[in-house]
Amino acid sequence: MSHPSHTSGIDPAARSRARRRALQAVYAWQMSGNRVESIIEQFRHEQDMQIADLPYFEELVRGVVRLHGEFDAALAPLLDREVERVDPIERAALRIAAFELRERIDVPYRVVINEAVEATKRFGAEHGHTYVNGVLDKLAAQWRAAEYAARG
Repeated sequence: MSHPSHTSGIDPAARSRARRRALQAVYAWQMSGNRVESIIEQFRHEQDMQIADLPYFEELVRGVVRLHGEFDAALAPLLDREVERVDPIERAALRIAAFELRERIDVPYRVVINEAVEATKRFGAEHGHTYVNGVLDKLAAQWRAAEYAARG
């Protein structure tokens, strides 16, 4: 059983659910090309969003859609193939994590990577999580250099 953090008011379980839903929504956007608002609306009504952090879900999905070109450009040198050739689940996980690493510095980079790895284990290909982990470790070293260097 999880409890909201007493210091920040954040419920880690609700955040995790928001990230998993965001992964599914970003995947749906990547595959369909539908408007982001339509996808968010669909998830708001079809998924059990009452137990997820809905504002965080929406921030992640809108942020990834708005900034995916920047994130793809940053990820490209760290990949062993073109961004568009990365498995769609892994690509969604990488984009969401890139958003969190750059835009949500309040979330520790290790949490970002762990959440992306766990979501990829759940929804992705058998060894996709190891690929996501390796790429995000390199991205964290660049974008969160001080935090990364201070790891124990």
